Amino acid sequence: MPDNDPTPTGRRPRSDAWQTALTLLQEVEPPFVPEGAHAMTIVIEYPPGDPGTPPHRHSGPAFGYVLEGEMVFELEGEPERVVRAGEVFWEPGGDVIHYQDGNNRDDVPVRFTVTMLCAPGRPMLTLVDDEELARRRDRRAPRRP
Repeated sequence: MPDNDPTPTGRRPRSDAWQTALTLLQEVEPPFVPEGAHAMTIVIEYPPGDPGTPPHRHSGPAFGYVLEGEMVFELEGEPERVVRAGEVFWEPGGDVIHYQDGNNRDDVPVRFTVTMLCAPGRPMLTLVDDEELARRRDRRAPRRP
């Protein structure tokens, strides 16, 4: 019976692919990581034209990657921008309002993944009410027409 082992020792040859397999997509220094934080990775999918989550904040930093489609992304103090499939985004969390994460397209869905570092005992996401939005309206960057 022929020996089908790839090497005389029976082990597969070691690959060197790992040396070039990594592509750095994003490197940031978040302003804080909540003590005792736990990580959560989720996938979010919005149908065509969906506005996404109402204005909200996260208890810790969040790091994301758009898998399909285009997302409108807007954080407090920054102009809204479009993040396309294959691009990354992040937000510091804490007291920063996340205004938009909706689908920028009305003909295709958007799908993205987010890894969040959540403060213990606090919700991953807290909606911001209209009163707070009005109080902080001066912190919102001018919006595109």
